[in-house]
Amino acid sequence: MHAAYAEEVLQLAARTTSAARRPLASLKRTCLHVASRHVAHMDLEALIGLPVSLVQDLLPHLSIYDLIRLQPALNQRGISTHSAWVLILQDIKGAHRVLDLHSEDGSKQEAMDTCFQLMFYGFKYKGVAKQIFNVNITTLFLVMAKYIKRFYLRPSQFLQTFAKEQRALLTILEGSVGVVDVKHHKDLLKTESQFALYVLHRLVDHGQAKELIIYGLDPAMLNWILQDRGSQHAHQQQQQQPSVHRSNPTAAADNSADTEEEGVAPCKRPKLDVRLGEQEAETLRSPVEPELLCQAFALYGSCLSGSCPRGQICSLQIRECGRSTLGVLVPFLPTWLCLRSLTIQSCWIFRVAEVQLLATSLKQLGQTSSSSLVDLSVAVLPQTALMERLLDACPGLHSLSLEIHPLEVDPGPHGTGVTPEPAVLQELSLKKLSVKVPQVLADIHSITAVLKHSPHLTSLHISGIRLPTSSSHRQILSSISEFNHRLRTLHLEDINLADCHQDILKLLRNCMLEELSLKDCRLLEKCSDRESYLQQLMDSLKQVRSLHSLCLSQNRLAKSAPALAELFTGSPSSAVKRLDISSNFIQPAELLELGQRLQTHPPQQRLTLDLRKNPWDRDRETWHDALRTLRPLCDFLTDGWKSRNTMADHISNM
Repeated sequence: MHAAYAEEVLQLAARTTSAARRPLASLKRTCLHVASRHVAHMDLEALIGLPVSLVQDLLPHLSIYDLIRLQPALNQRGISTHSAWVLILQDIKGAHRVLDLHSEDGSKQEAMDTCFQLMFYGFKYKGVAKQIFNVNITTLFLVMAKYIKRFYLRPSQFLQTFAKEQRALLTILEGSVGVVDVKHHKDLLKTESQFALYVLHRLVDHGQAKELIIYGLDPAMLNWILQDRGSQHAHQQQQQQPSVHRSNPTAAADNSADTEEEGVAPCKRPKLDVRLGEQEAETLRSPVEPELLCQAFALYGSCLSGSCPRGQICSLQIRECGRSTLGVLVPFLPTWLCLRSLTIQSCWIFRVAEVQLLATSLKQLGQTSSSSLVDLSVAVLPQTALMERLLDACPGLHSLSLEIHPLEVDPGPHGTGVTPEPAVLQELSLKKLSVKVPQVLADIHSITAVLKHSPHLTSLHISGIRLPTSSSHRQILSSISEFNHRLRTLHLEDINLADCHQDILKLLRNCMLEELSLKDCRLLEKCSDRESYLQQLMDSLKQVRSLHSLCLSQNRLAKSAPALAELFTGSPSSAVKRLDISSNFIQPAELLELGQRLQTHPPQQRLTLDLRKNPWDRDRETWHDALRTLRPLCDFLTDGWKSRNTMADHISNM
């Protein structure tokens, strides 16, 4: 199946290349392109021994297969393959979508995971032909497999190859894949889903995968996945339910007859969809047993003796969580001792009663001394007070991420509008907290209460909160200054800090921040003297010697942007290594002035400058002059944002 796909891709590439008018290339480029297609036939030692500049010129032309073979030797010579992996990703996603990949290992991992999934599932993306031009696609899969950390399990006929020509590939993936991403398998009776269950069983139960990411599954599928993979509830439930063999004696008899006829352990592949089709009404009560899947599809047919092992799911993310899905999940939680991380995301707002039921189950889990849960993420809550309820249930959490959409009335069918009583919090173990509110009025009492009881907090992200006229975001800043002295990362986004100037300066005088983001916080909205306030802000930031990342995106800096150069003047100057000033309507002339000031007072070390979504197209020549001025001092992120086409949207969002 994959061989036919590869042949089709190569034929399509040949037709496209012959039909297109290719611009004349330099002799050097032509030689590099031809050489890259015949690396397999070259002396690798001689190739590695070429001048460094020539090897670096060759890298963008190499395929994944060649890069894997050459990288260890290239690294020994001090040559990084980072640019080649990034280029492979750019061929797939486009240059503007491949950002923030600064390490060789990170770019390699993303390129491998992305390319493998696309080729395995038969997508004909730009650049596939280059990867399979001179190598058998099955050989390429086998070479890539040991590097694959995340497998995307999607409805596809290509999954059937794991029971046929790609059996060896599945065995290698068992040892490498740690995360399985499951999407849109909704019918256990379909042959397509049976192959998906088999692959999932092999990766989780026979392999090393301990993290699952699940999208839009029906309750039967989720119930099957959770059975006996970490929770005692699953074991008890399995004992109460009839197995496929017990509930289908005819099928069991057929299997027994096969055994007697052959005189050995049966090796014929059972027709699962026929057997299960006879039990359609009992699907929810009679899931497909993993042993039966292995007997049906594994390399050794039905030669397995005894039961298959069961893996442990230590991290579970449920995206697009429905109410019936939550109903399946909750009973598993009280005894799910190996669960370290749980994410529940929904497109609808939970009812108060549902969150309380979730909190009750989590509290039962937390009361067990062997509980491992330290990371919880839930969206979308109907009340801010429920944040305290969840933390009261799980005081041992290290990380909590919540999205809250406060409603006056409970969204349930008989909503009463009653807000749950806030919990009485003790000291929390919380180290990381993220709270997002989608631009609606919210009570910040629960947030400040949690901050007060979180002395170990090192990371805080608050987004979108709107307050009644009687309240102010000063309360949040004051709480941080008073109670969260260990904070290293602070992200405040889409909240109005226009009247909090002194509170920000006070916070900076009493912190050890390493990352600070004040994105879309309207810092200069009420400033009568912008230059004076920015000078105060820069002076305060310079005193935070630990600070290495600063984001001031979407704050309408515009003509005030050159004042940011003050960060690097005087003694001590700032140690900031990354500065994000994207979406600030900085004109080319203002960026040029910023560059000239930085030339006079250069940063201590090379600066990464994010300039995206600024109107570079208003004066392209001056903009490029500015970039030339900055280039000796900075690495910068830019894009092709066209201000004239999108100005109305840009201004409305500002």
